[in-house]
Amino acid sequence: MIAHLNEDVNSIGNVAGQIWNYLNDQGAVTMTQLTRDVDAPRDAVMQGVGWLAREGKVTITKDARVRRICLTENGCH
Repeated sequence: MIAHLNEDVNSIGNVAGQIWNYLNDQGAVTMTQLTRDVDAPRDAVMQGVGWLAREGKVTITKDARVRRICLTENGCH
């Protein structure tokens, strides 16, 4: 069971890396766009976002109905 958990953590870390690279290339995007464009299941993308948020690497802003995400170092514009 421990090995399975380690695989899950590694998988989430890999998706977090994909998200970081995507945001570095694209800049600020909506959460909808992110989950659509990153090649991973939506749940994995959201876990990767949580990973990056916990590390302070991404900023999430919310306007009326839209959430945007960007790399903290680049700022959300």
